[in-house]
Amino acid sequence: MPEQPTAPETQALFLALNKALPQTQCTRCGYPDCASYAQAMAEGQAPINQCPPGGQAGIERLAAISGQSVLPLNPEHGTEGPRHVAIIDEAWCIGCTLCIKACPTDAILGANKLMHTVIEPWCTGCELCIPVCPVDCIAMENVTGTNTGWAAWSAEQADTARERYTSRQQRLVREEAAHQKQLQAKAEHKLADLAAHTKGTDQAPEMDRKRAIIEAALAKAKARQTGV
Repeated sequence: MPEQPTAPETQALFLALNKALPQTQCTRCGYPDCASYAQAMAEGQAPINQCPPGGQAGIERLAAISGQSVLPLNPEHGTEGPRHVAIIDEAWCIGCTLCIKACPTDAILGANKLMHTVIEPWCTGCELCIPVCPVDCIAMENVTGTNTGWAAWSAEQADTARERYTSRQQRLVREEAAHQKQLQAKAEHKLADLAAHTKGTDQAPEMDRKRAIIEAALAKAKARQTGV
């Protein structure tokens, strides 16, 4: 029986496998992002043939890194094809921002009730913006002709996509922390002056009820912040 890789060996394998993925963050592999798929492969929990954007050339790269045999692309995860970028029909865009929230690399520019547009060099062609658009104003345009897989995608583009995805994830964490801080401050303000926020003639029971709810919410918020 072969020896199980050590934690440092698994980490090194993960880094190498992740770098060999195109970083489209399309989730077609069945994992939430490229890094999660790379981690699963490094731990022996996923085969190397689940990445359509990387295509057969990508599978060969993963096989060389992992020491596994080359496999054909699993059709359950899609087919290899040319690279596409999203195009928004700005005449039909209603500015709902749903595509902005779905884009893993922040490649869509716009604001609520304002026209959106795609920044083409940052678009990975993941297609995650397509299903969330309520007016079907997003289409995918072939930008590599007959070139597919890694012939349609460069290492530099993959690095950019990975960096933008990482930056977006970090931004979302910061925004969520700021949001939770605002909610906590609002709850503490209400707790400090429950009488002003309680209506009715018999305020004591209602104030006790609200105090218990707010204190429980504050305790959960503080536990999340401390990781308890």
